[in-house]
Amino acid sequence: MFTIATWNINSVRLRAGLVARLLGEEAPDILCLQECKSPVESIPAQVFHDLGYRWMVARGQRGYNGVAILSRLPITDAGDRDYAALGHARHVAARLENGVTIHNVYVPAGGDIPDREVNEKFGQKLDFLTDMRDAFHADRPERSILVGDLNIAPREDDVWSHKALLKVVSHTPVEVAQLAETQEAGNWVDITRQDIPEGQLYSWWSYRNRDWNASDRGRRLDHVWASRDIAAAGHGSRVLRPVRGWDQPSDHVPVFASFDLAP
Repeated sequence: MFTIATWNINSVRLRAGLVARLLGEEAPDILCLQECKSPVESIPAQVFHDLGYRWMVARGQRGYNGVAILSRLPITDAGDRDYAALGHARHVAARLENGVTIHNVYVPAGGDIPDREVNEKFGQKLDFLTDMRDAFHADRPERSILVGDLNIAPREDDVWSHKALLKVVSHTPVEVAQLAETQEAGNWVDITRQDIPEGQLYSWWSYRNRDWNASDRGRRLDHVWASRDIAAAGHGSRVLRPVRGWDQPSDHVPVFASFDLAP
């Protein structure tokens, strides 16, 4: 069995101590980070190496985006894709020795206005998802796990208020439909909801809320998917809500899942 976690860290250099704390306390075999906001050479990899995470595959850029896969299991670089040709560091893949491919994805947030005619960022988000969908249609994933900040809360119980957020970017019907098409194209299974099928579940709380815990206006933006051929091996999903209360936290918290597959 191995355990994988995904976490939008919102600056890996600023929060290297929080990453180290998570690795020390929870010890996932693989940790996928998004929004690293760092060139690859500036990621504090030695800090993680000293904790036993000897392998890292990453793509980065200064101040924006960036994705990294830290592992204490041997991994090899399995490439990346520039979805929608944005020129952003938003995807990287790594392969375990058992042949399982890990995809780490950071979907664009999409800005504030859910209208591509007046908001270029929203159009980029939809184009990114369309390109992912088409790629999965052309080459359906097998023995694969996809994790990351997908910046969409698809279900009514993935947000604090379905009615209030229907016109808010991350839960609009067009985004939810686009994500569903992308998931279906790859025959992906949402492992978190396979394990926790009912109830409100969030992985993100805005910095704008003075008391995020009391107001609890969250959204489930961070996901763990698996290709259907290995989805039955997935279990043990957890969302580490207390991490949102750590000092100088990210606005996201880690999401975990385990897989009964020989590493």
